[in-house]
Amino acid sequence: MIEPLKPKVLAVRLIPNVAPDLAEKLGLTGYQRSIGMITADIDDSTYVALDEATKKAEVEVVYAKSFYCGAARASGPLSGEIIGILAGPNPAEVRAGVDACIDHLENECFFYTCDGGKTAWFPHTVSRTGSYLSKLAGIPEGEALSYLIAPPIEAMYGLDAALKAAEVTMKAFYGPPTETNFGGGLLTGSQSACKSACEAFQRAVIDVCENGLKF
Repeated sequence: MIEPLKPKVLAVRLIPNVAPDLAEKLGLTGYQRSIGMITADIDDSTYVALDEATKKAEVEVVYAKSFYCGAARASGPLSGEIIGILAGPNPAEVRAGVDACIDHLENECFFYTCDGGKTAWFPHTVSRTGSYLSKLAGIPEGEALSYLIAPPIEAMYGLDAALKAAEVTMKAFYGPPTETNFGGGLLTGSQSACKSACEAFQRAVIDVCENGLKF
């Protein structure tokens, strides 16, 4: 039975007027005076949610960093697995962006499992990319994207199945060995093709999960 693994937002803070030295280190432009910060316990879900924020408010993702020690070994109870920072011209826009990010995390961006959480995967279709994910994938803003993540062998097997199942092109590849113990990739195509790729990826991951020693 497939069950969702929902991310948890751990902490949120808004800085209405960023100190000049910090603004410089974050690479803020002259009109970006406010920032919103968010931490959560699942990083890939948060990357997608941060991208959603760029579509719902006049904000830009100026910092997003995973902590690969994982939420269970975070440096503090509010550190989680990732920190994301949104910048905008004023507190109202930043707050709108953070609210959109939280809403997406709570209602859309789930990992899934079929064995009680031992194996987790992320077969997420982004129907229309915002400024953040389009830049990561090197595609025009507004394109569809398959965001696919799983443990290493499941990810490789799943990516192959996804690429064969639909007219999609791989734009980013996260394969072992990396600094994280997960692998995957970003695939682009039409919205229907990206959805089909996600479905094929999930079927392949479940096959490995259920029949690991079967050739």
